[in-house]
Order: sequence, then C-alpha cells, then structure tokens
Amino acid sequence: TENDIVARTHCRVEFDSIRTVDGQDNEGKTIQVVVSRTGEVRKGSMEAENEDAVRSKLRAQQLTPTKVKKKSGINFQIGTGVNSKDIVTFTRLLATMIDAGLPIVQCLDILQGQTENPHFAKILRDIKATVEGGSTFSDALRRHPKVFDPLFTNLLQAGEEGGKIDEILERLAAYREKNMKLARQVRGALVYPSVVVVVFAAVLSILLGWVIPSFQTVFKDLGAKDELPYLTQLVIMVSEFFVHYFLLIVVLVGGIGGANVWWYGQPKGKRMYHKIFLKLPIFGDVIRKVAVARFTRTLGTMLGSGVPIMDAMDIVAKTAGNVLIEEAILFTRMRIGEGKNMAEPLGETAVFPPMVVQMIGVGEQTGALDQMLNKIADFYDDEVDVAVGALTSLIEPAMMVGIGGTVGVVLIAMYLPIFSIAGKIKAE
Repeated sequence: TENDIVARTHCRVEFDSIRTVDGQDNEGKTIQVVVSRTGEVRKGSMEAENEDAVRSKLRAQQLTPTKVKKKSGINFQIGTGVNSKDIVTFTRLLATMIDAGLPIVQCLDILQGQTENPHFAKILRDIKATVEGGSTFSDALRRHPKVFDPLFTNLLQAGEEGGKIDEILERLAAYREKNMKLARQVRGALVYPSVVVVVFAAVLSILLGWVIPSFQTVFKDLGAKDELPYLTQLVIMVSEFFVHYFLLIVVLVGGIGGANVWWYGQPKGKRMYHKIFLKLPIFGDVIRKVAVARFTRTLGTMLGSGVPIMDAMDIVAKTAGNVLIEEAILFTRMRIGEGKNMAEPLGETAVFPPMVVQMIGVGEQTGALDQMLNKIADFYDDEVDVAVGALTSLIEPAMMVGIGGTVGVVLIAMYLPIFSIAGKIKAE
C-alpha cells in the first residue's frame, strides 16, 4: 500500500486516509510513500516554505517521508465549498458525540468519513491532524478562517477553557440555525422581485426591439405613418431609440453598474449606501430589524458562553453587516472600556430602536444581559418574519400593476392606429 505527501509552497498540511494498491491511486496516477513509525499510512499535502520545511514538519509528527516534491498545476476553487448547512450539521453531531464521551479526535475521524462534501472532509482531516499534533481544537479551526469565523472559534475557546465544549457547540448550532432561517426569510423576499424584474426587462426588450418595429412596418404599408396617434408615435420613438442605440444603452447601464460596484467597494461609498439602505421606506425597516436580530443573537450567544464583553463586542461589530451599525457597536465598545454601561452609548448612537436600548438596560441591571439579548433576538426574528411578509404582499401587486400597465400602454399604442384604419375602411 502506497500513499503520498506532496509539498506546495505556502500550502496547508492535508493528510488523507485513502488507501491505494500497487503504487497507484484511485485515478491510476503514480504516487509516493509516507509511513509512520507505527506503520500507519498517511496521504496529503502540506503548506510550507520549501521541501526541507515539509520534511521537518513531518518528522515532528513522527512521519517518515520517502519522497517530497512540489505539486504541479494550478487548483482553481471559488469560495470554500462549504455551506452553512454543512457547518450546522457538523456542529450538532459533534456536540452529540462529545456529550456521549467520545474523544475529539475520534469524533473528527467519524465526521470526516460521513460528510458528503469532499471540500469539508478535506478540512476536517486537516483539523484532525492539527489536533493530533498537539494544537487545541479552537486553534485548529482558526487555520480555516473562511469556514470557521472568529465567533465560532472564540466561543469554542471559551468552551475549552470552561470545560463545556458540548454545551458551546449546542449553542453554536442553535445560533447558526436561527441565522440560516433569518437569511432564508430575507432571500425569499428578494428572489421573487428579482425574477420578475429580469422577466420584465426581457419582455420589454422584445416589445421594443421586435414587436413595435413590426407594427411600424405594417403602419407604413397601410400609409398611416403620418397619421398615427401621439401615444403611438411616442412608443415608436422609444423603440427606434432602443434599436439604434442598443449597444450604447448596454455600455451605459454596464458602466453605471460597474461604477456603483466600485464605489460600494470604497469605505466612503459603502458607508453612503448603507446609510441610504437604512433610510429606505419599508426596506430600511426590514434591514434595521435584521441587523438588530443579528446583533442581539450574536452578542447574547457570546456573553452566555463566557466570552469577555470587549472581545464579544469587537467580533459582533465585524458581523453587523452595515457600516453604520458597526460604527455604533464600536462606539459602544469604546464607551464600555471607559466604564460606561452598554445601554447608554447604544442610545446615543440613535441607530438601535429605543425599545432595544431599554431592554438591554434592564438586562444589565438584573444581571441577565445574555438572556435579555436572546429574548430581543427572538422578538426581532418574529418581527422580521412579519415585515418580510408585509413587504412581499406590497411588492407583488405593485410590480404586477407596473408591468401590466407598461405592457398595456404598448399594446394600446399599437392597436389604436389599427382601429382608426379599420374605421376609415368601413366608412368608405
């Protein structure tokens, strides 16, 4: 049985337990051998500065490499390949296993074998190898910051220090599940309008680019081109402009969109847009409620898990999702560092609703701030659900009226001359 260790400059250590026969892997490619002192076979790749660094790291793990070489080729991958559902399932199952008394390494070995996501299985193998090498579980997770965010790793660190990893994992799973539900609600409110807008744009393009020019040819053949109603003339003018300057319109729209994307990527631009988002009618209210629910849920989970409030506020600010709300949280954090309570500076920012500020103040006075924050989060989760439902009920008829009205005006404009011509023919 032969397996390989392949070195890539600046690449992570990744051991694989896949076994191969006769010096070939599952794809029939020739591979190299790495055998541990206990006879255990490993396979994987390692991030290091050079080949010598790879050999040193392997020997430190009691592995003897027979051959080390740079991995050739370029590996393209967009994102991490791991979604929220994978993380929630992993967290929930890991909590159950640890609560049942299984060692963390054994849990990781079982989970990496059970997961159907090959990208996640690869990450779990790396985490398992890192823990076996002597690192803490939270430090092993920190090697994959795009998959396990600071909230996740800091909570686990608090759980490790307090000896209650299973409890922390249960809280993390519940937190992630509620966040997923919140995200689904928001996406659900945006999917329908987005689809309708795209369909409307396609229908309008067909009307302006093909249907109206066909009617225009018919009017010209009937000799009624100079006697068309004003509405028909206006629609034909719009159609002619669309046809003649189609490329210019595409470039203009693309340029405006690209400029907005670039400006949004700048700190000043993002702050300006986020300020506008919060002030939008109807939409702004939903955005604010989503932000409040995320803030209170995250902070409540962290404080209840034993994370210091200053560290918790710093992490919560980074996950706010809105620059103005992030600034408000950081301002509050600064004032807390000066000896103030949380409610007073939150109220000064005028970003959070007064009810939220008052409830946080009560939580501080009663010594149950984490419980109060979770109650606020539950309340605002329901508020978001109601707000999204109301938003959808308003958007659907408004869009139908807008689309129906536009198509109706075009059809009326095209058929008015036909009725007029038919009336003249009948009179003759």
